[in-house]
Amino acid sequence: MNELKVDGVSRVYKEKTALYPCSFEATEGTCVVLCGGNGAGKSTLLQIIAGILNPNEGTTSINGKGLKLDRENYLKEIGFMPDDFHAQEMMTVEEFLRFYGSLRKVKKDRINEVMEWIGLSNKKAELVKSLSKGMRQRLLFGQAILAKPNVLLLDEPTNGLDPYWVNQFVNILNEIKKSGTIIVFSTHMMDVAAETGDIVLFMKQGKVIQTIKNENNIEDTTMKLMKLHRQ
Repeated sequence: MNELKVDGVSRVYKEKTALYPCSFEATEGTCVVLCGGNGAGKSTLLQIIAGILNPNEGTTSINGKGLKLDRENYLKEIGFMPDDFHAQEMMTVEEFLRFYGSLRKVKKDRINEVMEWIGLSNKKAELVKSLSKGMRQRLLFGQAILAKPNVLLLDEPTNGLDPYWVNQFVNILNEIKKSGTIIVFSTHMMDVAAETGDIVLFMKQGKVIQTIKNENNIEDTTMKLMKLHRQ
């Protein structure tokens, strides 16, 4: 059974606290959404879980594997989508996915399946540099889900997506949840958080202000998040 534990992680940059001690747990098929404005600490928390940043305090573990003691096996559990695109722009869409697929020994059939999911099958021969912002976001999302990770980490995945693809993204996430994957992602879109999140952490200035357990009441959860955002 998949399990993610985040225990008291914090991060300080040059005496400025970017993330105050934060703890939460998520089990198989759970989606945790990080909400809040710019500078809330969402990206910092995701990057700590992903092993990109080291916390000043606290620990993270996935299925009993600790990042400090078993880094290699810990990272094998994760699929990560960053909040911005810094990748090989002279690759084609298919080459890009095949490259990342080769790192995780992903078969060609899975690469084709993912291209279909993210709506880029008809763009597979196009260079990454020619893609629109929304297409690049979908491509980054595609590489994150390629290896069917046990924990999927997504930083602002809906940025640049049009309404159709925001809806498709929600549908895909809900399908991935059914497979048992734990999902943690950040967003400023309150309705997306309410539609996908089982647990929503509302963050402000590096602190988790409120934890909302979403019980399938999308309108109620959306209103709670909007009120928190306006405070």
